[in-house]
Amino acid sequence: MPYFDAASTAPLHPVAREALLASLDEGWADPARLYREGRRARLLLDAAREAAAEAVGCRPDELVFTPSGTQAVHTGVAGALAARRRAGRRLLHSAVEHSSVLHAAEVHEAAGGTRVELPVDRTGRVAAGEVAAALGTDTALVCLQSANHEVGTEQPVDEVAERCREAGVPLLVDAAQSLPWGPVPGPWSLLAASAHKWGGPPGVGLLVVRKGTRFAPQGPADERESGRSPGFENLPAIVAAAASLRALRADPGTDGEAARLRLLVDRIRTRVPELVPDVEVVGDPVRRLPHLVTFSCFYVDGETLLHELDRAGFSVSSGSSCTSSTLTPSHVLRAMGVLSEGNVRISLPYGTAEAEVERFLEVLPRVVRSVRERLGVPAAGGEEVPAAAGGAARTAPAAPAAEPAEAAGLVVDALGKRCPVPVIELAKVIGEVPVGRTVTVLSDDEAARQDIPAWCTMRDQEYVGERAAERGTAYVVRRRA
Repeated sequence: MPYFDAASTAPLHPVAREALLASLDEGWADPARLYREGRRARLLLDAAREAAAEAVGCRPDELVFTPSGTQAVHTGVAGALAARRRAGRRLLHSAVEHSSVLHAAEVHEAAGGTRVELPVDRTGRVAAGEVAAALGTDTALVCLQSANHEVGTEQPVDEVAERCREAGVPLLVDAAQSLPWGPVPGPWSLLAASAHKWGGPPGVGLLVVRKGTRFAPQGPADERESGRSPGFENLPAIVAAAASLRALRADPGTDGEAARLRLLVDRIRTRVPELVPDVEVVGDPVRRLPHLVTFSCFYVDGETLLHELDRAGFSVSSGSSCTSSTLTPSHVLRAMGVLSEGNVRISLPYGTAEAEVERFLEVLPRVVRSVRERLGVPAAGGEEVPAAAGGAARTAPAAPAAEPAEAAGLVVDALGKRCPVPVIELAKVIGEVPVGRTVTVLSDDEAARQDIPAWCTMRDQEYVGERAAERGTAYVVRRRA
């Protein structure tokens, strides 16, 4: 069964498995003790730190191991902000950061600090110039991921790091997704990563604080890991994590594997829109991770799509609100202003066979077509499939007295319906609307705020705007010729 979700967690690297089993026998003692078993454990820990530091591109005494990548981010953000409290309490981060960074920013804000969320373009990339413009005398820290976890877009870390260095502001880089593919360039100050992203065991993260960076550890005090990560080290897992990262760096075939996976992803990026109507491939097509591609399908329930792909033998991920218990669209896709419904993220692990990608391209069109038919989606070419049971109600082509003049026209009541139903109902009726007139979709689904404008862009219709309704929101679309 092809596993296409390496961005969530990569399969355990063979070297990690061997190192883990070996260190369970040799690395069980307390590395802080002076007796023989403790000294042996200390040697293993020191060797793991040196190997990881060499792979990252830092000094061994700058790197500590943490219980997870999330813990590394929270520790790094909290420690850097606390150390620079006198300089200011302003935190800058991009709108597409991992949730661990966003949660750390919320904690900072709740404690009286301020934060600025930097916008990204439609590919998910932040502009280095906008980061520089946002830097101020009260800026304490900037956070920027090296590459996005949902769409694969690489950020201009080296350029941003240089701007931060000139301003005297530390930059924390979340390198969880990119570190498996190489060191992070630029004069960054702090870096966080997670071992299970590169084929190490879960439960190991790393935090780098470069010399000269002011840092005040927060939380429980402990003499272990330079006081930055309290608690007894999971030495077998740490040894396995460092061994697998070193193996990736030492393997002469790593660059070739990255190039091979990039070609497979390029094939997916090109072929999916050819094989499946009404699909948007998102993320930067060039400045991206080699193994990751994300696309969104109109008129598809994301959760159903993932279940059907799983039944067909493919393990993939999604940022659709339909696959979340909160029913809230991905903050990454929302910040990019792209379609969220029917979202599929494919991240190929090392060794993915070309035949597996070809079989996915063969299966996907059939799966999407099946899901759309069940939802009563207008077929390609303007034909309409019979509406599914429980479809949205339509009202006469007249607006309430309080409705603005430009919104007068057909009204579709999609209240209480979740994605992708509001967009499906819009697609069904647009052909009934005279050119130049409008259709109003009433919806209380948060995803509609981003999916209806995206539908208009792809279908060359005019998105007039939104307004508050008695219940939910009214989205107004004008039909073009």
